Amino acid sequence: MSNLRSRMNRLRGLSQEEDQLNVEVMTESSFIEDVVDNPEVQENTEVLHPAWSTFGVELKMTEEGSFLFRKRIFQLSHFHGTHQLGELKEAVSGLKAFHSGAGEVDVEQVLYLDLETTGLGVGAGNVPFMIGIAYQEGETFVVEQMLIRHPAEEFAMLNELARKLRNYTYLATYNGKTFDWPLVQNRIIMNGIRGANWTPLHLDFLHPSRSLWRNTLASCKLSHIEEERLGIKRDGDVPGSLAPQLYFQYLAEGNPAPLEGVFLHNESDLLSLTCLSIRFGFLLQEQIFKRIPYPEEAEELVRTGLWLEKMGYRSLADTLFERSLLSESALPSALNLLAARDKKAGNWERAVLLWQKAVKPTNHLAGSDIHDAYIELAMYYEHRVKMIDVALSYAVQALDRSEQSFMYQRRDSKRRVELDGIHNRIARLRRKLEAKTN
Repeated sequence: MSNLRSRMNRLRGLSQEEDQLNVEVMTESSFIEDVVDNPEVQENTEVLHPAWSTFGVELKMTEEGSFLFRKRIFQLSHFHGTHQLGELKEAVSGLKAFHSGAGEVDVEQVLYLDLETTGLGVGAGNVPFMIGIAYQEGETFVVEQMLIRHPAEEFAMLNELARKLRNYTYLATYNGKTFDWPLVQNRIIMNGIRGANWTPLHLDFLHPSRSLWRNTLASCKLSHIEEERLGIKRDGDVPGSLAPQLYFQYLAEGNPAPLEGVFLHNESDLLSLTCLSIRFGFLLQEQIFKRIPYPEEAEELVRTGLWLEKMGYRSLADTLFERSLLSESALPSALNLLAARDKKAGNWERAVLLWQKAVKPTNHLAGSDIHDAYIELAMYYEHRVKMIDVALSYAVQALDRSEQSFMYQRRDSKRRVELDGIHNRIARLRRKLEAKTN
């Protein structure tokens, strides 16, 4: 262990006193003890296990030290699911809506980033053992992956990344604003790397994905979205959750073979992220029904329209709203979303029609969405048009709906507060009605 730490200190330029201050931080890296038995971590680190070359991994030497490196070059005609990588050049102009003040987006100024880490969170104990980046360069699309065999190589890997970052303006990720990018920043600081300040214009596609598909897809994980919306099928893929386990296995046994699947998984994530950015780019160019085949369900039509409206594309949003109302599959959740939009705009007449459509008998299985529509109608008839008897009728139906669901769902405090609120509303309306008739 002392040999390993000495080599790390030489790479980082740390004195013996500074080393003592960093002992606590180093021991927080959960994998540091595992590397001692790995034959590649001994003095001859430049001699690679022959298995690395079978999946295109080589040793990269830099001024700061060494790490493992894999590079793949794709032609723009390459299909990943339903999209060609070459579509990015055409679609990328739509992404300017994410940062409207920044002007046009140059396709060669977008860097895609995806990490494989030893754990979760962005604390000191979580280390990115693999950094994957992707970018378009001329008439090719490039995927580069860097992997460390032990903690001493992290310094060199992060310096290499920092040099790359300076060449780009936009950083495209999936949940990277919360996870990947803060983790990279923390590791750069912990490694004492100076001059690595870079403030990207972030394109995090998790948030718009949730806006569109929160209720129409079973999950908003990238692996699920790519299969359901991008036509991407992964055969024999290593789940991302297994990547740390396979990395620790490599550290313990010294055999790189299990990591081939991790490289391929990370590569596929980067390509899927690129295709998702193509999808959103075309959507923001108002290419729906031309270049992209969705949405079909009323819920997705509404959610897509609301997101487009938020991004400044009101005319296409209105088209999607109209189509959603013509759909036979218009669920109360979608109708409530549209009604809330009309309520905010003061368009009460259409909002009421939407709430009334949501509470039709055909929607009797829609749960809390129907309850919400009943309450909105009760509030409207009580406060807007002063028809207390009609308001009371809707409030009673809301109570009936809530009591039915309360019988079959978990009886938490939120549900109890909801029921108490309806009881209070009904009592108030009855007092008003009684006072009116007297």
